[in-house]
Amino acid sequence: MPGFEIFSDEERREVNDVLETGVLFRYGFDAQRKGRWKAKTFEKEFADRVGVPYAHLCSSGTAALVIALAACGIGAGDEVIIPPFTFVASFESVMAAGAIPVFADIDETLCLDPKSVEKAVTERTKAVVPVHMCGSMAQIDALKDLCDQKGLILVEDACQSVGGAFKGQALGTFGKAGCYSFDAVKTITCGEGGGVVTPFKEVYEKIDQFADHGHDHIGNDRGLEGHPITGLNFRISELGAAVGLAQLRKLDKILEIQRSNKSRIKEAMTGLNGVTFRTLPDPDGDTATFLTFFLPDEDQARECAGQLAKAGVGGCPYWFDNNWHYIRAWDHLKQRSFPSRQTLELVDTAPDYANMDLEQSHKVMGRTISMQIMLGWTDQDIDDRIAKIRQVFGT
Repeated sequence: MPGFEIFSDEERREVNDVLETGVLFRYGFDAQRKGRWKAKTFEKEFADRVGVPYAHLCSSGTAALVIALAACGIGAGDEVIIPPFTFVASFESVMAAGAIPVFADIDETLCLDPKSVEKAVTERTKAVVPVHMCGSMAQIDALKDLCDQKGLILVEDACQSVGGAFKGQALGTFGKAGCYSFDAVKTITCGEGGGVVTPFKEVYEKIDQFADHGHDHIGNDRGLEGHPITGLNFRISELGAAVGLAQLRKLDKILEIQRSNKSRIKEAMTGLNGVTFRTLPDPDGDTATFLTFFLPDEDQARECAGQLAKAGVGGCPYWFDNNWHYIRAWDHLKQRSFPSRQTLELVDTAPDYANMDLEQSHKVMGRTISMQIMLGWTDQDIDDRIAKIRQVFGT
Protein backbone atom coordinates (compact mmCIF):
# COMPACT_ATOMS: atom_id res chain seq x y z
CA MET A 1 0.00 0.00 0.00
CA PRO A 2 2.46 2.76 1.00
CA GLY A 3 4.14 4.55 -1.87
CA PHE A 4 7.42 4.59 0.05
CA GLU A 5 7.76 0.90 -0.86
CA ILE A 6 8.71 1.90 -4.40
CA PHE A 7 10.94 4.94 -3.87
CA SER A 8 13.53 5.03 -6.66
CA ASP A 9 15.48 7.31 -8.97
CA GLU A 10 12.34 9.24 -10.00
CA GLU A 11 11.87 10.67 -6.50
CA ARG A 12 15.58 11.42 -6.18
CA ARG A 13 15.64 13.32 -9.47
CA GLU A 14 12.66 15.48 -8.49
CA VAL A 15 14.17 16.27 -5.07
CA ASN A 16 17.59 17.03 -6.59
CA ASP A 17 15.85 19.40 -9.01
CA VAL A 18 14.70 21.42 -5.99
CA LEU A 19 18.02 21.26 -4.16
CA GLU A 20 19.87 22.48 -7.24
CA THR A 21 17.82 25.69 -7.22
CA GLY A 22 18.01 26.19 -3.46
CA VAL A 23 14.34 27.23 -3.48
CA LEU A 24 12.39 25.09 -1.03
CA PHE A 25 9.48 27.56 -0.68
CA ARG A 26 6.56 26.93 -3.01
CA TYR A 27 5.94 30.60 -3.85
CA GLY A 28 8.09 33.31 -5.42
CA PHE A 29 11.83 33.31 -6.14
CA ASP A 30 10.93 33.05 -9.82
CA ALA A 31 14.42 33.71 -11.22
CA GLN A 32 16.28 31.45 -8.81
CA ARG A 33 14.04 28.42 -9.32
CA LYS A 34 14.79 28.21 -13.05
CA GLY A 35 11.27 27.27 -14.04
CA ARG A 36 11.00 24.42 -11.52
CA TRP A 37 7.64 24.54 -9.74
CA LYS A 38 7.00 21.20 -8.06
CA ALA A 39 3.83 22.08 -6.12
CA LYS A 40 2.26 23.82 -9.12
CA THR A 41 3.15 20.92 -11.41
CA PHE A 42 1.69 18.39 -8.96
CA GLU A 43 -1.51 20.42 -8.76
CA LYS A 44 -1.90 20.57 -12.53
CA GLU A 45 -1.23 16.86 -13.02
CA PHE A 46 -3.45 15.85 -10.10
CA ALA A 47 -6.35 18.02 -11.29
CA ASP A 48 -6.05 16.43 -14.73
CA ARG A 49 -5.90 12.99 -13.15
CA VAL A 50 -9.12 13.33 -11.14
CA GLY A 51 -10.92 15.39 -13.78
CA VAL A 52 -11.49 18.73 -12.08
CA PRO A 53 -10.19 22.18 -13.02
CA TYR A 54 -8.71 23.08 -9.62
CA ALA A 55 -6.38 21.36 -7.15
CA HIS A 56 -4.31 22.71 -4.28
CA LEU A 57 -1.43 20.90 -2.57
CA CYS A 58 -1.05 21.52 1.16
CA SER A 59 0.76 20.27 4.25
CA SER A 60 -1.43 17.30 5.28
CA GLY A 61 -4.77 15.57 4.85
CA THR A 62 -5.89 17.25 8.07
CA ALA A 63 -4.96 20.62 6.62
CA ALA A 64 -6.91 19.72 3.48
CA LEU A 65 -10.06 19.14 5.55
CA VAL A 66 -9.63 22.38 7.52
CA ILE A 67 -9.05 24.33 4.31
CA ALA A 68 -12.01 22.75 2.51
CA LEU A 69 -14.44 23.41 5.35
CA ALA A 70 -13.32 27.02 5.61
CA ALA A 71 -13.50 27.57 1.86
CA CYS A 72 -17.01 26.12 1.76
CA GLY A 73 -18.21 28.56 4.41
CA ILE A 74 -18.68 26.08 7.27
CA GLY A 75 -18.21 27.73 10.63
CA ALA A 76 -19.39 28.53 14.12
CA GLY A 77 -22.36 26.48 15.30
CA ASP A 78 -22.87 24.59 12.03
CA GLU A 79 -23.45 20.86 12.37
CA VAL A 80 -21.37 18.58 10.16
CA ILE A 81 -22.28 14.91 9.82
CA ILE A 82 -19.33 12.49 9.81
CA PRO A 83 -18.84 8.74 10.37
CA PRO A 84 -17.53 7.16 13.61
CA PHE A 85 -15.07 5.03 11.62
CA THR A 86 -12.53 7.50 10.28
CA PHE A 87 -9.30 9.13 11.40
CA VAL A 88 -9.49 11.53 14.34
CA ALA A 89 -8.72 14.38 11.93
CA SER A 90 -12.33 14.28 10.74
CA PHE A 91 -13.82 15.56 13.98
CA GLU A 92 -10.75 17.68 14.77
CA SER A 93 -11.14 19.55 11.50
CA VAL A 94 -14.84 20.18 12.07
CA MET A 95 -14.06 21.56 15.52
CA ALA A 96 -11.23 23.69 14.11
CA ALA A 97 -13.84 25.35 11.90
CA GLY A 98 -15.90 26.13 15.00
CA ALA A 99 -18.53 23.66 13.86
CA ILE A 100 -20.10 20.69 15.66
CA PRO A 101 -19.34 17.10 14.63
CA VAL A 102 -22.46 14.91 14.50
CA PHE A 103 -22.02 11.17 14.00
CA ALA A 104 -24.19 8.95 11.83
CA ASP A 105 -23.85 5.19 11.54
CA ILE A 106 -21.83 3.29 8.99
CA ASP A 107 -22.96 0.17 7.13
CA GLU A 108 -21.05 -2.74 5.61
CA THR A 109 -19.38 -0.39 3.12
CA LEU A 110 -17.52 0.82 6.29
CA CYS A 111 -18.70 4.28 5.27
CA LEU A 112 -21.69 6.48 6.09
CA ASP A 113 -25.09 4.84 5.79
CA PRO A 114 -27.28 7.29 3.81
CA LYS A 115 -30.36 6.32 5.84
CA SER A 116 -28.58 7.10 9.10
CA VAL A 117 -27.32 10.39 7.69
CA GLU A 118 -30.86 11.42 6.78
CA LYS A 119 -32.01 10.73 10.35
CA ALA A 120 -29.16 12.85 11.72
CA VAL A 121 -30.05 15.98 9.73
CA THR A 122 -31.41 18.89 11.78
CA GLU A 123 -32.13 22.54 11.02
CA ARG A 124 -28.53 23.26 12.07
CA THR A 125 -26.92 20.78 9.68
CA LYS A 126 -24.69 22.53 7.15
CA ALA A 127 -22.59 19.77 5.62
CA VAL A 128 -21.96 16.04 5.26
CA VAL A 129 -18.41 14.67 5.10
CA PRO A 130 -18.40 11.06 3.90
CA VAL A 131 -15.05 9.33 4.40
CA HIS A 132 -14.02 6.80 1.75
CA MET A 133 -12.32 4.45 4.18
CA CYS A 134 -9.61 1.85 3.58
CA GLY A 135 -9.28 2.41 -0.14
CA SER A 136 -12.90 2.04 -1.19
CA MET A 137 -15.98 4.18 -1.53
CA ALA A 138 -19.08 5.22 0.34
CA GLN A 139 -22.48 5.14 -1.36
CA ILE A 140 -21.53 8.49 -2.75
CA ASP A 141 -24.36 8.68 -5.28
CA ALA A 142 -27.02 8.30 -2.57
CA LEU A 143 -25.19 10.71 -0.25
CA LYS A 144 -24.88 13.32 -3.00
CA ASP A 145 -28.58 12.98 -3.81
CA LEU A 146 -29.44 13.44 -0.14
CA CYS A 147 -27.27 16.55 0.15
CA ASP A 148 -28.81 18.01 -3.00
CA GLN A 149 -32.33 17.34 -1.70
CA LYS A 150 -31.60 18.86 1.72
CA GLY A 151 -29.51 21.79 0.50
CA LEU A 152 -26.40 20.54 2.32
CA ILE A 153 -22.76 20.98 1.38
CA LEU A 154 -20.96 17.77 0.42
CA VAL A 155 -17.24 17.70 1.27
CA GLU A 156 -15.57 14.37 0.51
CA ASP A 157 -12.77 12.92 2.59
CA ALA A 158 -10.88 10.70 0.13
CA CYS A 159 -7.69 10.82 2.20
CA GLN A 160 -7.44 7.02 2.25
CA SER A 161 -8.66 6.45 -1.30
CA VAL A 162 -6.54 8.38 -3.78
CA GLY A 163 -6.95 6.76 -7.17
CA GLY A 164 -10.37 5.35 -6.32
CA ALA A 165 -13.50 5.94 -8.38
CA PHE A 166 -17.25 5.37 -8.43
CA LYS A 167 -18.67 4.50 -11.85
CA GLY A 168 -15.67 6.06 -13.53
CA GLN A 169 -15.69 9.33 -11.56
CA ALA A 170 -12.80 9.98 -9.18
CA LEU A 171 -13.55 9.84 -5.48
CA GLY A 172 -13.28 13.35 -4.08
CA THR A 173 -14.95 15.00 -7.06
CA PHE A 174 -18.66 14.55 -6.29
CA GLY A 175 -19.08 17.46 -3.89
CA LYS A 176 -18.17 21.08 -3.42
CA ALA A 177 -14.65 20.04 -2.42
CA GLY A 178 -12.68 16.83 -1.95
CA CYS A 179 -9.72 16.10 0.30
CA TYR A 180 -6.73 13.75 0.03
CA SER A 181 -3.79 12.70 2.18
CA PHE A 182 -0.26 12.09 0.95
CA ASP A 183 1.32 11.31 4.31
CA ALA A 184 4.08 8.81 5.01
CA VAL A 185 1.93 5.65 4.77
CA LYS A 186 -0.54 6.60 2.06
CA THR A 187 -0.81 5.12 -1.43
CA ILE A 188 1.27 7.99 -2.78
CA THR A 189 3.28 10.09 -0.38
CA CYS A 190 4.89 13.51 -0.03
CA GLY A 191 6.26 12.45 3.38
CA GLU A 192 3.69 14.85 4.80
CA GLY A 193 1.15 16.34 2.46
CA GLY A 194 -2.46 16.70 1.44
CA GLY A 195 -4.60 18.07 -1.33
CA VAL A 196 -7.95 19.75 -1.96
CA VAL A 197 -9.86 19.72 -5.25
CA THR A 198 -12.96 21.55 -6.40
CA PRO A 199 -14.84 22.20 -9.64
CA PHE A 200 -15.70 25.73 -8.51
CA LYS A 201 -13.42 28.70 -9.19
CA GLU A 202 -14.75 30.76 -6.29
CA VAL A 203 -14.14 27.89 -3.86
CA TYR A 204 -10.65 27.30 -5.25
CA GLU A 205 -9.73 30.95 -4.78
CA LYS A 206 -10.62 30.70 -1.09
CA ILE A 207 -8.73 27.39 -0.80
CA ASP A 208 -5.64 28.94 -2.36
CA GLN A 209 -5.86 31.99 -0.12
CA PHE A 210 -6.79 30.37 3.18
CA ALA A 211 -3.88 27.91 2.99
CA ASP A 212 -1.37 30.78 2.86
CA HIS A 213 -2.45 33.44 5.37
CA GLY A 214 -5.05 34.86 2.97
CA HIS A 215 -2.59 35.77 0.19
CA ASP A 216 -4.25 36.15 -3.21
CA HIS A 217 -1.06 35.18 -5.13
CA ILE A 218 -1.71 37.82 -7.78
CA GLY A 219 1.44 39.14 -9.44
CA ASN A 220 5.01 38.03 -8.77
CA ASP A 221 5.87 40.28 -5.82
CA ARG A 222 4.89 38.52 -2.63
CA GLY A 223 5.21 41.70 -0.62
CA LEU A 224 2.51 43.36 -2.73
CA GLU A 225 0.02 40.48 -2.77
CA GLY A 226 -3.43 41.24 -1.42
CA HIS A 227 -5.19 39.62 1.53
CA PRO A 228 -8.86 39.18 0.57
CA ILE A 229 -9.47 36.90 3.59
CA THR A 230 -7.72 35.83 6.76
CA GLY A 231 -6.09 32.45 6.69
CA LEU A 232 -3.49 30.14 8.20
CA ASN A 233 -0.27 28.47 7.10
CA PHE A 234 -0.90 25.09 5.51
CA ARG A 235 1.81 25.33 2.86
CA ILE A 236 3.76 22.32 1.59
CA SER A 237 7.45 22.65 0.77
CA GLU A 238 8.84 22.11 -2.69
CA LEU A 239 10.77 19.09 -1.36
CA GLY A 240 7.58 17.35 -0.26
CA ALA A 241 5.87 18.31 -3.49
CA ALA A 242 8.81 16.91 -5.49
CA VAL A 243 8.51 13.50 -3.84
CA GLY A 244 4.75 13.54 -4.35
CA LEU A 245 5.07 14.47 -8.02
CA ALA A 246 7.21 11.41 -8.72
CA GLN A 247 4.79 9.26 -6.73
CA LEU A 248 1.76 10.62 -8.58
CA ARG A 249 3.30 9.52 -11.86
CA LYS A 250 3.50 5.96 -10.43
CA LEU A 251 -0.11 5.82 -9.25
CA ASP A 252 -1.35 3.60 -12.07
CA LYS A 253 1.45 1.12 -11.41
CA ILE A 254 0.70 1.15 -7.68
CA LEU A 255 -3.00 0.48 -8.23
CA GLU A 256 -2.24 -2.34 -10.66
CA ILE A 257 0.01 -4.09 -8.13
CA GLN A 258 -2.42 -3.60 -5.25
CA ARG A 259 -5.38 -4.92 -7.20
CA SER A 260 -3.47 -7.98 -8.35
CA ASN A 261 -2.19 -8.81 -4.86
CA LYS A 262 -5.59 -8.28 -3.26
CA SER A 263 -7.35 -10.38 -5.87
CA ARG A 264 -5.11 -13.36 -5.20
CA ILE A 265 -5.69 -13.28 -1.46
CA LYS A 266 -9.42 -12.61 -1.72
CA GLU A 267 -9.83 -15.52 -4.10
CA ALA A 268 -8.00 -17.78 -1.65
CA MET A 269 -10.20 -16.62 1.24
CA THR A 270 -13.49 -16.95 -0.60
CA GLY A 271 -15.45 -19.79 0.95
CA LEU A 272 -13.48 -19.91 4.20
CA ASN A 273 -15.71 -20.76 7.15
CA GLY A 274 -17.63 -17.71 8.38
CA VAL A 275 -15.86 -15.21 6.10
CA THR A 276 -17.78 -12.57 4.16
CA PHE A 277 -16.40 -9.47 2.53
CA ARG A 278 -16.93 -5.74 2.74
CA THR A 279 -19.63 -4.29 0.49
CA LEU A 280 -18.07 -2.35 -2.39
CA PRO A 281 -20.54 -0.02 -4.18
CA ASP A 282 -18.28 -0.20 -7.25
CA PRO A 283 -15.67 -2.99 -7.14
CA ASP A 284 -13.95 -1.62 -10.25
CA GLY A 285 -13.20 1.63 -8.42
CA ASP A 286 -11.61 0.00 -5.38
CA THR A 287 -7.95 1.00 -4.88
CA ALA A 288 -7.28 -2.33 -3.12
CA THR A 289 -5.22 -0.89 -0.29
CA PHE A 290 -7.02 -3.24 2.11
CA LEU A 291 -8.87 -6.52 1.93
CA THR A 292 -11.62 -6.17 4.54
CA PHE A 293 -13.64 -9.15 5.71
CA PHE A 294 -16.22 -9.96 8.36
CA LEU A 295 -16.60 -12.81 10.82
CA PRO A 296 -20.05 -13.80 12.14
CA ASP A 297 -19.66 -12.01 15.48
CA GLU A 298 -17.27 -9.99 17.64
CA ASP A 299 -15.90 -12.97 19.59
CA GLN A 300 -14.94 -14.83 16.42
CA ALA A 301 -13.42 -11.69 14.90
CA ARG A 302 -11.28 -11.04 17.98
CA GLU A 303 -10.12 -14.64 18.05
CA CYS A 304 -9.31 -14.61 14.33
CA ALA A 305 -7.35 -11.35 14.60
CA GLY A 306 -5.27 -12.83 17.39
CA GLN A 307 -4.66 -16.08 15.51
CA LEU A 308 -3.62 -14.24 12.35
CA ALA A 309 -1.07 -12.23 14.33
CA LYS A 310 0.21 -15.37 16.06
CA ALA A 311 0.57 -17.13 12.68
CA GLY A 312 2.68 -14.25 11.34
CA VAL A 313 0.02 -12.71 9.10
CA GLY A 314 0.86 -9.11 9.88
CA GLY A 315 -0.89 -5.90 8.92
CA CYS A 316 -4.39 -7.02 9.95
CA PRO A 317 -5.87 -4.29 12.16
CA TYR A 318 -8.91 -5.01 14.29
CA TRP A 319 -10.41 -1.54 14.00
CA PHE A 320 -12.96 -1.96 16.80
CA ASP A 321 -10.21 -1.42 19.39
CA ASN A 322 -8.17 1.10 17.40
CA ASN A 323 -7.73 4.43 19.20
CA TRP A 324 -6.97 6.44 16.05
CA HIS A 325 -9.78 5.32 13.78
CA TYR A 326 -12.85 4.29 15.76
CA ILE A 327 -14.98 6.29 18.15
CA ARG A 328 -15.05 3.71 20.97
CA ALA A 329 -11.54 4.76 22.03
CA TRP A 330 -11.88 8.51 21.50
CA ASP A 331 -12.00 9.31 25.20
CA HIS A 332 -10.52 12.75 24.59
CA LEU A 333 -13.61 13.65 22.54
CA LYS A 334 -16.08 11.99 24.89
CA GLN A 335 -14.55 13.74 27.92
CA ARG A 336 -14.13 17.01 26.03
CA SER A 337 -10.43 17.15 26.88
CA PHE A 338 -9.64 20.31 24.97
CA PRO A 339 -6.48 22.43 25.43
CA SER A 340 -8.56 25.62 25.44
CA ARG A 341 -12.22 26.59 25.34
CA GLN A 342 -13.66 25.22 22.13
CA THR A 343 -17.01 25.20 20.41
CA LEU A 344 -18.31 22.06 22.09
CA GLU A 345 -17.88 23.63 25.53
CA LEU A 346 -19.90 26.65 24.49
CA VAL A 347 -22.78 25.14 22.49
CA ASP A 348 -25.51 23.41 24.46
CA THR A 349 -26.81 21.64 21.34
CA ALA A 350 -23.61 19.60 20.88
CA PRO A 351 -24.16 15.84 21.19
CA ASP A 352 -23.29 13.88 24.29
CA TYR A 353 -20.40 11.99 22.70
CA ALA A 354 -20.06 9.64 25.66
CA ASN A 355 -23.61 8.30 25.26
CA MET A 356 -24.44 8.14 21.56
CA ASP A 357 -26.46 5.37 19.99
CA LEU A 358 -24.12 3.90 17.37
CA GLU A 359 -25.14 0.28 17.83
CA GLN A 360 -25.34 -0.35 14.08
CA SER A 361 -21.74 0.82 13.65
CA HIS A 362 -20.54 -1.21 16.64
CA LYS A 363 -22.11 -4.36 15.20
CA VAL A 364 -20.30 -3.82 11.93
CA MET A 365 -16.93 -2.88 13.37
CA GLY A 366 -16.93 -5.60 15.99
CA ARG A 367 -16.92 -8.19 13.19
CA THR A 368 -14.40 -6.41 10.94
CA ILE A 369 -10.78 -7.26 10.14
CA SER A 370 -8.78 -5.50 7.44
CA MET A 371 -5.64 -6.83 5.79
CA GLN A 372 -3.25 -4.25 4.42
CA ILE A 373 -2.15 -5.01 0.86
CA MET A 374 1.54 -4.33 0.33
CA LEU A 375 3.30 -3.40 -2.89
CA GLY A 376 6.54 -5.19 -2.10
CA TRP A 377 5.13 -8.69 -1.75
CA THR A 378 6.67 -11.30 -4.02
CA ASP A 379 4.66 -14.20 -5.41
CA GLN A 380 6.24 -16.36 -2.72
CA ASP A 381 5.26 -13.86 0.00
CA ILE A 382 1.64 -14.06 -1.14
CA ASP A 383 1.71 -17.86 -1.32
CA ASP A 384 3.14 -18.01 2.21
CA ARG A 385 0.51 -15.59 3.48
CA ILE A 386 -2.29 -17.61 1.93
CA ALA A 387 -0.91 -20.79 3.51
CA LYS A 388 -0.84 -19.15 6.95
CA ILE A 389 -4.39 -17.81 6.53
CA ARG A 390 -5.65 -21.27 5.60
CA GLN A 391 -3.87 -22.68 8.61
CA VAL A 392 -5.69 -20.21 10.87
CA PHE A 393 -9.03 -21.24 9.35
CA GLY A 394 -8.18 -24.95 9.51
CA THR A 395 -8.21 -25.63 5.78
